[in-house]
Order: sequence, then structure tokens, then C-alpha cells
Amino acid sequence: MSKVRIILFGLVLGSAGCGTLPDGSGWGQDAFTCFDSNRIAKAAKDAFLNPHTLIPLAGAAVFAIDDFDERTSDWATEHTPIFGSEEDAREASNDLKTILSVEVLATALATPSGDEAGPWAYAKLKGLAVEGGAIGLTQTLTGAMKSAVSRDRPNQENDNSFPSGHSSSAFAYATLSNRNLDSIDLPTGVRPVLQTGNVVLAGGVAWARVEGRKHYPSDILFGAALGHFVTAFIHDAFLNLPDPERASLTTFPVEAGAGIQLAIRF
Repeated sequence: MSKVRIILFGLVLGSAGCGTLPDGSGWGQDAFTCFDSNRIAKAAKDAFLNPHTLIPLAGAAVFAIDDFDERTSDWATEHTPIFGSEEDAREASNDLKTILSVEVLATALATPSGDEAGPWAYAKLKGLAVEGGAIGLTQTLTGAMKSAVSRDRPNQENDNSFPSGHSSSAFAYATLSNRNLDSIDLPTGVRPVLQTGNVVLAGGVAWARVEGRKHYPSDILFGAALGHFVTAFIHDAFLNLPDPERASLTTFPVEAGAGIQLAIRF
């Protein structure tokens, strides 16, 4: 993790934890309190249609064509362009995944859950239960698919190649951390940098598995889609947080008039 990211992450830990969300509630306070079928259905639809699910799914389908998967895997392990060697790639995938897993807990603790110790702790426990359940479900589904598909790894070590567990876990962690960052009041410009960094770190975990001769590209891409879909769905369906603003319209002065800026969050 770069020094810049450490500084920015320090801002997260020092910026919140107490206080409340914009609607006056605490993060985690309303978890499991309302099982709204419409909200659950919308969460599933939104999680599936999100580009972080659809793009890697499409990529996995492309790599499944002909022998594109195998040729890309062979090239990556021969040249190891990012990590330098298969061993370093495997170590990097573990290290980066650990960083992301720690960040999930840290960002959850930094979300505003009120100022009173008792309610704060209870809200955190409920919120963490939702996120822990999302991670657990991701890992369970990944393991079940590995057993069902039984695809040999590139190094012929075993038949647990599809989908990549490191990738599904990494993107699960990144998705939850980014959702938590949405609930934290941060200085202008810090949130998108951290959220983009999380996706890059998760991508690093995934690609390292290819360079480390542990997975084919389609394995990591499907794992990325699975990790994002499951955790985004569970988080949005059962934490019962106030709906975030998906779009914002602002005006700003320009010479001889005014400009309008539309921002849409995916």
C-alpha cells in the first residue's frame, strides 16, 4: 500500500465512527429490522446490472472462446509483467487480499453509528453481521461452484480452478469497503480515490492469481463478478441504510453565464 493511500485511509479512521447518517439513523441500526420484498428485489436487480458485475461476466465469456483463456494464462506466467515471478505473484495475491479484508472492518467501524456506547456497539454488531454474512455466502457459493465445475488449475495442482476464491473474496471486500465509504463523511476528493484504489487492489489480487499459475482469466473474472454481486446484494437488501443519492445536479458560474454538472454514481 502506497504512502498516499495510508494517509488517505488515516483520514477515514479519524473522520467518523460517531455521529449519524444524513437521515439521523446510525449505520447498522436498522439491519434486519425490515424485510421489504421490494427492496430485496431491487437490491438483486441493481447488483446484477451494475457494471462491476456485468463487465467481468462479459470478460469471462470472451475468454471462454476457443483457447483464449489458456493462451493468455501461458503468456502471463511466462512474462509475469506485473509481479515479476510466479512466487511473488502468489505472495502478492495473499498480501493484497489481507489488506482489503482489514479495510472492510476498519471502514465499518468508521461509519457513523451514534454517540452512545451501547447503541453504537449494538448497531455495529448488526451491521458487521450483514457484511460477514455476505462474505460467508460469497465463499460458500465459490466453494460449491469449484466442486461442481472441477476445472483443473493451470499448474495441474488440483481441479479447484473455477471460479477463483481469491478474486471473489477480494472483490467482496472491495465492494463492502466502498459501500462503507459511501456512509462516511470525507473531505472532497478522498472518497473516489479510496474507492478506485480498492477496485485496483482487488484487480491486483485477481491478476496475481493468473501470473502465479493458479487460475485462468475466466476464473478470476467470474470470481470478481460473483464477489461483487453477492456482497452488493446482501449489503443493500439487509442493512436497510437510507438510499444513497445516485445522481446529483449542480450549477457553477462560467464567463457570461452558468454551467450545469450532472453526476451519476454507479
